[in-house]
Amino acid sequence: MLTNIKWATRQRLQYIELMAYYMGVVTRSDVAKAFGLSDAAATKDLKFYSDIAPQNLRYKHTVFGFVPTDAFREVVADLSPSTVLPMIEANLAVFGRSDQASGVFGIPVDSLALPNRLPDKTVLAQVTRAIYNKKKLKVSYYSLSQKNNDNQYIIEPHALANTGLRWHVRAYNEDTFDFRDFVLSRFEDAKCLDSLAESSAEYDDDWVEIITLQLTPHPKLAAQHQASLLIDYGSNNDIIKIKTRRALIGYLLRQLSVDTSHDHSFNPEQYQLIVLNRDEIEPFARWAFD
Repeated sequence: MLTNIKWATRQRLQYIELMAYYMGVVTRSDVAKAFGLSDAAATKDLKFYSDIAPQNLRYKHTVFGFVPTDAFREVVADLSPSTVLPMIEANLAVFGRSDQASGVFGIPVDSLALPNRLPDKTVLAQVTRAIYNKKKLKVSYYSLSQKNNDNQYIIEPHALANTGLRWHVRAYNEDTFDFRDFVLSRFEDAKCLDSLAESSAEYDDDWVEIITLQLTPHPKLAAQHQASLLIDYGSNNDIIKIKTRRALIGYLLRQLSVDTSHDHSFNPEQYQLIVLNRDEIEPFARWAFD
């Protein structure tokens, strides 16, 4: 039956399945808004999905939508974190392509085969449901600074962040009374609680505040090399300016391989940029500075 479904319809069914599993609820208005449909057309898609996977969803009056059952299993979508997280990051409603044998645009593209640093999808689903529904999250988390065997935390997550090499969860930690980053791959287990989160992103100053990182080519590089770097980064003067959240400054410095030593003593061939406004940004990313 699935092989006979039209491509456009299949995409909407995939969206329904993804929303239900990762956000914990999918409504008629969600489907209508995502695909520019009428309420009647969205209702038809939800009915069609229920016919295909009758054990997956149940209607919950309190949220005016469908929630996943304990028997939920993916039927039309690839719900692996490696597929879903880039979609969430790019704010894409659909995924996949009609012809898996060739690219949509006919342009060959490849990427680095980096190690998989993602949790199981059941763990990710609990995290995303907590964020989406503004709920508290009980987690078993492996921390490098952990001094005892107690790795249970109650956190209040409000956002995901991709540093380029791994994913983080930005959350308020009830044990330490502050906002911090949790590496997504270190979650051993997670459970979205019924309790509403008492914090939110608006109270996370380092997340809300945007700061401008000012960089310039390493002074030990040849003049021609410095000029090439400025062109690479689209700078028409000697300063490369990048705006970012204060909470992400350290990750950005590491990702760009910036020399953060006081005396610019790192190998300039490997660390080709230095920081100009160190005094301004160091208080928010001390761990990234030498």
